[in-house]
Amino acid sequence: MAAPEAWRARSCWFCEVAAATTMEATSREAAPAKSSASGPSAPPALFELCGRAVSAHMGVLESGVWALPGPILQSILPLLNIYYLERIEETALKKGLSTQAIWRRLWDELMKTRPSSLESVTCWRAKFMEAFFSHVLRGTIDVSSDRRLCDQRFSPLLHSSRHVRQLTICNMLQGATELVAEPNRRVLETLASSLHTLKFRHLLFSDVAAQQSLQQLLHQLIHHGAVSQVSLYSWPVPESALFILILTMSAGFWQPGPGGLPCRLCGEASRGRAPSRDEGSLLLGSRRPRRDAAERCAAALMATRRKSEAKQMPRAAPATRVTRRSTQDSVTASGTDLKRELHPPATSHEAPGTKRPPSAPAATSSASSSTSSSKRAPASSAPQPKPLKRFKRAAGKKGARTRQGSGAESEDLYDFVFIVAGEKEDGEEMEIGEVACGALDGSDPSCLGLPALEASQRFRSISTLELFTVPLSTEAALTLCHLLSSWVSLESLTLSYNGLGSNIFRLLDSLRALSGQAGCRLRALHLSDLFSPLPILELTRAIVRALPLLRVLSIRVDHPSQRDNPAGPGNAGPPSHIIGDEEIPENCLEQLEMGFPRGAQPAPLLCSVLKASGSLQQLSLDSATFASPQDFGLVLQTLKEYNLALKRLSFHDMNLADCQSEVLFLLQNLTLQEITFSFCRLFEKRPAQFLPEMVAAMKGNSTLKGLRLPGNRLGNAGLLALADVFSEDSSSSLCQLDISSNCIKPDGLLEFAKRLERWGRGAFGHLRLFQNWLDQDAVTAREAIRRLRATCHVVSDSWDSSQAFADYVSTM
Repeated sequence: MAAPEAWRARSCWFCEVAAATTMEATSREAAPAKSSASGPSAPPALFELCGRAVSAHMGVLESGVWALPGPILQSILPLLNIYYLERIEETALKKGLSTQAIWRRLWDELMKTRPSSLESVTCWRAKFMEAFFSHVLRGTIDVSSDRRLCDQRFSPLLHSSRHVRQLTICNMLQGATELVAEPNRRVLETLASSLHTLKFRHLLFSDVAAQQSLQQLLHQLIHHGAVSQVSLYSWPVPESALFILILTMSAGFWQPGPGGLPCRLCGEASRGRAPSRDEGSLLLGSRRPRRDAAERCAAALMATRRKSEAKQMPRAAPATRVTRRSTQDSVTASGTDLKRELHPPATSHEAPGTKRPPSAPAATSSASSSTSSSKRAPASSAPQPKPLKRFKRAAGKKGARTRQGSGAESEDLYDFVFIVAGEKEDGEEMEIGEVACGALDGSDPSCLGLPALEASQRFRSISTLELFTVPLSTEAALTLCHLLSSWVSLESLTLSYNGLGSNIFRLLDSLRALSGQAGCRLRALHLSDLFSPLPILELTRAIVRALPLLRVLSIRVDHPSQRDNPAGPGNAGPPSHIIGDEEIPENCLEQLEMGFPRGAQPAPLLCSVLKASGSLQQLSLDSATFASPQDFGLVLQTLKEYNLALKRLSFHDMNLADCQSEVLFLLQNLTLQEITFSFCRLFEKRPAQFLPEMVAAMKGNSTLKGLRLPGNRLGNAGLLALADVFSEDSSSSLCQLDISSNCIKPDGLLEFAKRLERWGRGAFGHLRLFQNWLDQDAVTAREAIRRLRATCHVVSDSWDSSQAFADYVSTM
């Protein structure tokens, strides 16, 4: 009897609150109702008035509301603000109530954006709170503008932070400073345990303070948190220091900046440890390399210059040898003038926060400082290598630097390294030649200030790195390769349209070094670019040879490489160890996706990759062209003999009109479960003869589960012929059929539905009908879809075929 009495007591309490609230609300609404010109509006219901009162006093009544019966609680839920609605979620679930519809309505009314059609939202509460957190952090939403968002008892950032799984930082690192501030300490601690993915979009140049805040943020979220994925999107002009900072922190390296407070989470051991000699440049956040690194780079440059002069003047006396000791002595002798030249003050033409690439410092701001310095090496004395990357010249006063004589003194090494490239006319671009980077080929990687891994503090690192449309300078590419060589925790790497160029060879070397590391976890590599110095099949062979434990490989090159064209006199080949002719060892590849540039591809090279991939389960070829149908048949025969585990096979944008016998060979393969022919022009030739042969092959295949034929101009006649696959005498087990973009009209689709009904086949799965001509007769199309839904799950759209045709004609 205790339970009914408790329920009765809570109900009486609820009614008392309702009565008091009703009297108060009625007195407030009486005056405006009487003065309304259009007549009095209907007063709110008693229950709604009570719910508003309860929502306004949840700070006092929360425990009582949680104990209310389910029917009463269900009516109160829509009246709560987001903070109490989130807090009551667990109690609502125990009473059999769902808040998903409420959160969806809040999303539509407050966020006012429509989720992507490709996104499947499983929890609207988490999606709303995550978006709400980002809007509050960036200041793009006013919480005081809506009573459902405003509550003085709660912190919007802290209350929503535990639902944040993905955080995006945009533009000038907005939000990083706010998150590391002391008032948001608990917010950052919550994010460290909840956040899994950190994204950077459309980054711009940032000041030093913002970078220091980002450094602290990454240290907390990655090194002491749960972030496992870092993605960078659309950064057309990356800032070298900021990009390298994100890379090194993601790889697990960290060192507090000068004057910065030690991390309280690192422990007494890390706080008490004295920094080693090489730890000052671990983050590469400074604008210039360390003195020790600069000396080594200068020595390498001077050595290269001496070799060049020795070749031109073999009988001349050898140049004086430059050693590290002599370099240090010369640097000491240079005095304050050298320091002023390395660290010039900001001028009126350059803001103090202006960033420069570390390899291209600006000239000094006055001619007097130039004349007071020692003599510099002439431009003719420096070697002229082929440039790898260009950087815009840093802003400075025009004509500030003048040439002083034609001699070169070996003691002024810093001038030679950092100023000789700036001796060009104003308006030209400075170049980083191969000489400056030559010391990195098999020598000390700290020549350009790369981190000294053996002397750094190593922390937890991420497992997934994605770079989308982020052009990599020579310095950035070298840093990435240097970090990859020991990044054993990395499981997935995506490099998409980064303009690697010849740096792809360094990338392959670093991946080979990583593969040799104990505990290497890299299993997925996604690589795409506009150009490649290697043909795509040779590049694929090199990657598979370097990473034999790779499981997923996706590679795409949009345009032919130089080696795809006739060899020219200046077309140097890649290193011999990259494109060796030896057989590819057995690998663990399970999924291979390849997007080819225009031009015929050598089938034997592709077959060599397939032969070494005995575990391959999924293969996708996009825009592949072969010299003849026989070459395509050779690839299919290799698949049948060597890839017995293959389950899914996909062809996209390939002309298979002359390969009909090869297509029939595929459809008779009893190991494949899914085949895709997307925009392959299958029925362009001999459709009347080929369609019956294709249907006969499919009727005898009992293992094929999915067939995708989008963009092959199947038409009504082809669709009706395809209906025979589901006839009574068929042994086919096809359950997924995609006939999108096949010029199918409503009458043909209706007849297809009637044939399926006539044969009495049960539901065979999914039928996709996107972008067909069903708008020509909407009534017939609706009837056809209604009949089809009795046998399968139909997925269609409201496509305007006339507009699509107009768009096609306009681009002709």
